[in-house]
Amino acid sequence: MFAHPLPPNRDICEHMFVRWDNLTIGEDEAARLPGYRDPAVVRRFDAPEALDVRFYEVHAKSALNRVPAASRMPFRWTINPYRGCSHACVYCMAGETPILMADRSHKPLAKLRVGDEIYGTELRGKYRRYVRTRVLAHWASVKPAHRVTLEDGTELIASANHQFLTDGGWLHVTGAEEGTRVQPHLTTANSLLGTGGFAAGPEHSGHYERGYLCGMIRGGDNLASHAYDRPGGSPQSGAPRFRLALVDGEALYRTQRFLLAHGVHTTSLPFDTGARTTPLHVIGAQSQSQGERIGELVAWPLVPSDEWRKGFLAGIFDAEGSGGRVIRISNADETVLHWIETCMDAFGFRTVLEGPNAMGISVVRLWGGLRERLRFFHIVDPAIRRKLDIDDMAVKSSARTAVASIEPLGTAMRLYDITTGTGDFIANGVVSHNCFARPTHTYLDFDAGRDFEREIVVKVNAPEVVRTELARRSWKGEHVAMGTNTDPYQWVESRYKLMPGIWEAMRDARNPCSILTKSPLLLRDLELMREIAAVTDIHANLSIPTLDAKAWRATEPHTPHPKARLEAVAELNRAGIPTGVLVAPLMPGVNDAPEQVQPLLEAAAAAGATGIGGIALHLRGEVRQIYMDWLRSYRPDLVPLYEELYARGAYARPEERRRLAALLSHPGVPPPSRFRLRDSEESARNREADPTTPPKTVEVQTTLF
Repeated sequence: MFAHPLPPNRDICEHMFVRWDNLTIGEDEAARLPGYRDPAVVRRFDAPEALDVRFYEVHAKSALNRVPAASRMPFRWTINPYRGCSHACVYCMAGETPILMADRSHKPLAKLRVGDEIYGTELRGKYRRYVRTRVLAHWASVKPAHRVTLEDGTELIASANHQFLTDGGWLHVTGAEEGTRVQPHLTTANSLLGTGGFAAGPEHSGHYERGYLCGMIRGGDNLASHAYDRPGGSPQSGAPRFRLALVDGEALYRTQRFLLAHGVHTTSLPFDTGARTTPLHVIGAQSQSQGERIGELVAWPLVPSDEWRKGFLAGIFDAEGSGGRVIRISNADETVLHWIETCMDAFGFRTVLEGPNAMGISVVRLWGGLRERLRFFHIVDPAIRRKLDIDDMAVKSSARTAVASIEPLGTAMRLYDITTGTGDFIANGVVSHNCFARPTHTYLDFDAGRDFEREIVVKVNAPEVVRTELARRSWKGEHVAMGTNTDPYQWVESRYKLMPGIWEAMRDARNPCSILTKSPLLLRDLELMREIAAVTDIHANLSIPTLDAKAWRATEPHTPHPKARLEAVAELNRAGIPTGVLVAPLMPGVNDAPEQVQPLLEAAAAAGATGIGGIALHLRGEVRQIYMDWLRSYRPDLVPLYEELYARGAYARPEERRRLAALLSHPGVPPPSRFRLRDSEESARNREADPTTPPKTVEVQTTLF
């Protein structure tokens, strides 16, 4: 799969030997998988590499798998201790995309967690309406990214297959106009449904805190001077005394916290609620010094900052505001009303002043519908969230959400996705569909996209089963190829350590075998491989599609660095294990340029590679759709070429395969022994009769996804 790279200096295999010893292993649950009699034990590991990955530990009935006769593979048997591979991934939206939470705040998509309450939509009658829902699943990975820009400046970073709700229904970010992958997609003729981009919130700086205190305390007229009699003198004006009573504990707690940050300690005060059914919470500060300090904090600034204005609007709204479907802020003080209007205007809000009524109270009312109400809440961040109600409101808006542009970013990014109860969520003000990943491990009821690399089946008894099967009288000692489906040395092998037992079984049975991997982790088992080499045939191949950093990071960045793989080739050959290099897959237009291939050939020769083979990309089954989706994002200019080369099926046209094969000749490497595998009993018998019979060339493509 094609995903965002790990840091270049992060060699998976280099550090995996030491990190697992200190990890905790959690048994989460049991799950029943099709084809297995007993439930699988589901585990998670506390390691960065294992985030969002579940490992299904199963006891397999068999470990030696017969390769279908229809396959082009020249070997008949293989072993796959793992089903699924963590080398790759795909997802949908950038992690910083703000998601509308149930309290009307917003949170970055990457920081959501399963169980969080957010907003989605439901179609009720004629209109789709905002409703609350919960996050049921959350995952992340990497995929080529596109930027969708709306008329109002809203930017959305998403994968090509992500869907948004538009005036024309659900549409993908990009798609083909013709061919096999036609899909409805965005154009500049579409408008997305929703309020448009969310505003950034305040920083809660010292200026914001003082503004909030000013709005809260002045709004409720909570600071008063009390007269007192001087001994032997006339009445004098006393120090300000502070007292604040609120129903909503969130605003009271925020006020206490902000006062304490500025040196004012408050205490809870008793309050007789009388006939009130709703309790009031009361705090106060009675000392003269505390009252004077509060007076300083709530003084009107000569030149207010934007952060002070945001805090003031939040405080005055918490103190005197009402919400629901219309935002109003009431007050009788003309100075306070003036500050409300001035601060609103500073952020582009349109307001109207209504009143005063018979009690002398006027109201500042906000215009603009849900978009402006959300913008107000997000910009000023009041503590009392109940004052904004959007439940069951229709998803419609006068916002300028027409699509202005759609552009590929030319790079892969870590993208995130969630599953919700409604099947959608509100991403930066627009309705976003749950992205469902690639087609699956269908035989296990998993999907072949995210599940293939996040739901890994581990055959924990594979070494024991292999030993039993190799000891059967019916077993003819045929060559066993490992690593031809999923890599047995993906990083979790450093935890389960299944391969040493499999190698031991091969050694004790004197069974010829081979290994294909992308990982230098196999060097851990070098001594066992040498023991096998002393009694039977063993050889290895390292899959290295390219040394080109850009192509590597775009196509298989969750694998160890190509240079680390070349070093493993050299070390294996020095240890007496014949090891070659498999340039697989060769992808036309991606890693097949002579200036990309030649340095790899030279490096392989320098590493002592016993042979170099190459394989043109195979596009079988679901892999075809996955790869073509990636290609449309990463290199859309190559799509017509691939549609032509693979028009007849999974394999490129014969002339293209011959062209790619011709790229791999190099004087420093023996003629193409390629991936040397004994393919059948007949082949083995022929070699017994004539040891000079060369092994067949094998075209094996390790799993891309």
